[in-house]
Amino acid sequence: MRVLVKLSGEALSGEGGRGFDPERVDYIVKEIKSAIEEGFKIGIVVGAGNLFRGVELKNLTMTRADQIGLLGTVMNSVYLKDIFERSGLKARIYSQIVNLPDVERVNYDSIESALRENSILIFAGGTSNPFFTTDTAAVLRAQEMKAKLVVKATKVDGVYDKDPKKFPDAKKIPHLTFSEAMKMGLKVMDAEAFALCKKLGITVKVINFFEPGTLLKALKGEDVGSTVVPD
Repeated sequence: MRVLVKLSGEALSGEGGRGFDPERVDYIVKEIKSAIEEGFKIGIVVGAGNLFRGVELKNLTMTRADQIGLLGTVMNSVYLKDIFERSGLKARIYSQIVNLPDVERVNYDSIESALRENSILIFAGGTSNPFFTTDTAAVLRAQEMKAKLVVKATKVDGVYDKDPKKFPDAKKIPHLTFSEAMKMGLKVMDAEAFALCKKLGITVKVINFFEPGTLLKALKGEDVGSTVVPD
């Protein structure tokens, strides 16, 4: 089974942190490694919130701020590749926006070859264009690696009808469609990513990635997190 895991930049630094937290990074490696050892084919899209915050770039034009964010995802991807390989895993980086020795251009034959050799695919540089979030990039790259599942790795154990951090009476929604999520105004993913999921028939699983073993449980179809399906 092929799956795309969407990680936030803060997954590397800890909430509110900057840079790279060794314990967080070690945890990510263990969770991904357990999935690889079970035979799952893994792609990753990572954000850049551990390096650049939107508020810090608010005085720039959107096109320039987005370009900085895209470059931040490349930096995180190179970091992850090294950490994965130091842990005995194979990893390859794909991006359309940079020319670096460790980064390959997106090529479908190369992606297939990498998956056959059980390499982790790390997709850097978002969609290659400004104005699109890493949510949209995750769905696009999932389609390119022929994955029908995107796991959104969050700090919350699924989708709620309102923010569970602010509202104690928030109710978890285990299963819903993209149309229902949009109608309810739930910010699981941005509208562009939702529309692409509906068009391509891709399912999104929202989990608390930082509960040990949850990623593997989600991939095995166990009852964790929330599942958002095409209509």
